[in-house]
Order: sequence, then C-alpha cells, then structure tokens
Amino acid sequence: MIISASRRTDIPAFYHKWFMNRIRAGFLLTRNPFNAHQISRVSLKASDVDAIVFWTRNPTHMMRHLPELDGLGYNYYFQYTVTGYPRSIEAAVPKPYSAVETFSKLSEMVGKNRIVWRYDPILLSNQVDMAEHKRLFTKLAGFLAGKTEKVVVSFSDFYKKTERNLKAVDGLSYSDITQDSCQLLDLSRFMADVARGHGMTITSCAEHVDTDGAGIPHGKCIDDQILKDVFGLSVSGHKDKGQREECGCIKSVDIGMYNTCLHECAYCYATFNKQAVINNKKRHDENSPFLIGGVEGVDPVLLSGEDAQGSLF
Repeated sequence: MIISASRRTDIPAFYHKWFMNRIRAGFLLTRNPFNAHQISRVSLKASDVDAIVFWTRNPTHMMRHLPELDGLGYNYYFQYTVTGYPRSIEAAVPKPYSAVETFSKLSEMVGKNRIVWRYDPILLSNQVDMAEHKRLFTKLAGFLAGKTEKVVVSFSDFYKKTERNLKAVDGLSYSDITQDSCQLLDLSRFMADVARGHGMTITSCAEHVDTDGAGIPHGKCIDDQILKDVFGLSVSGHKDKGQREECGCIKSVDIGMYNTCLHECAYCYATFNKQAVINNKKRHDENSPFLIGGVEGVDPVLLSGEDAQGSLF
C-alpha cells in the first residue's frame, strides 16, 4: 500500500503533528470526500505501508520527524512545489528564496533522488506572463540544480470553483494556455531545454495535451519506477483508477481532505473557498484519528480495528 499525503492538502506544512500521532497509533480514519458517512480505516503500520508520498510547499516542520520515520522503517519521497508566483495568486506560501533554502536542506537530508520539484500549476496571466514564466523557471532551476533529479510541470485546470477564486483576485486576467498550441509548445520546449541543461528529467502531470514532441513526456507523480530505483520495491504499475483519466499515477490511498490547506493559492482545485478552510481548521484535533473532526458516532469497531467493516487495509 502506498500512502498519498496528500493531493488534497499540505499535511507536512499544517498537519504534521497529527500525521505523526497517527503513525504512532498505527492507523487513521478517513471519510469518502463524496460521502462523509462512508468511513474507512487505513493502517499506517510500517509492515503495511510500502511507501509514503508527501506533497508539500513547506516541509520545514515535517523534516524534524524524518529521523523517527527512518527509524521505524518507512520509505518516503517528496513532491515539493516551488513556483515563485506573486502574493496576489499565492497568498501564504513561503517566499521563493526561503522555499529554495528549505528544498536544499531537505535534499541534503533525504537525497536528491527522493525529492521532486513541481513547477505547477502553470497559470498564464497578466501577472505571470510567458516571459515571466520563463524567467522564474530558469532561475529556480538554477537554484535547484544538483538538489533534485526530476521536475514535474502541469497546466492550470479551470474548474468552476477555481475560476470563481481566480476572478476574486483584483486586477487578474488569465487564459488557458492549453488552448493556444503555439504558446504551449513554446513554453514546453523552453522548460524542457532548461531542465536538461540543469541535469533534470522533466515530465508532465495529468495532462490531456500532448507535449511529448516538445520534450515533456507524460509522467507519474506516484511512480512505481521511483519506488523501484530508490527503495528496491516491486509494486504494481497499474494506473490508479480513482484518479483522472490523464493521471498516470499508480494506486495509492490519499489520506487528506479538501478545504483544509491554508496556503491560499487562488488556482487551487482542492479549496472551494477560504471560509471553508477556516471552519475546518477549527475542527482539527491533532489527537483524532480523523484529519478533521472527532469520533462522535463512529462505530467502535473502526477504532479498535477488530474485523473493521469498510476498512481499506
């Protein structure tokens, strides 16, 4: 079993204490994001977990727990997003120089083969236009050269909730670069050349557009090849059917929850609105088996783990 922590929120940045409490307890409870009454128990015992994939913009707090995870025998690697967008778009993420510094420290701790740089999502706008994307990507690649072996890119998806949040940003106008093949291929070729020039392989994440010809093949963020190369694990390479059709990731169990990330990125697909995040954060209990909320009304069998019905593992 592979644990995804998490596509839905930044657990290393905001819920690291809860996560480690669940590691020590050996399990957690999670609700189906589309049916809150459907509860599953997920084992976090080292014997049941092949690997953990952390998704984060700020692993600073999580880094102090890594020696404990190492001592317990867990395999893990990081998907680490650094973009450098202005505060109007990314209101509460670490500033670029701070993010780069932390990235470098994490790379020294775990090794450059266990940390993937994410430059995503790529949002083309009047505040970050083509020239600015090229400048940012080049500068960041220079800082991160030798600190990672791989960079992943993706282009913004415009869900209704995403567009609503983007339209709330004062003075922001944006466009869908995937609808402009000339700009898409121009930027893709540029990023591919820059990545190779800094010793990085580059892949795309869950893209329906074809950028293979520009030097950016489709990739897997939760990747059986990384698990084999880094940890010697042989796991199924079958696609996770629970993810979008374009997603190449192998099967995992995501333990996060929507509307819980406090980074306030205007383009985020996992956040409906800021107030929902605030309300959920108030309900967070680092000692609860749930990321959000307590165990009132929960079947005691799920807490004890004895013949738990609806258990994932």
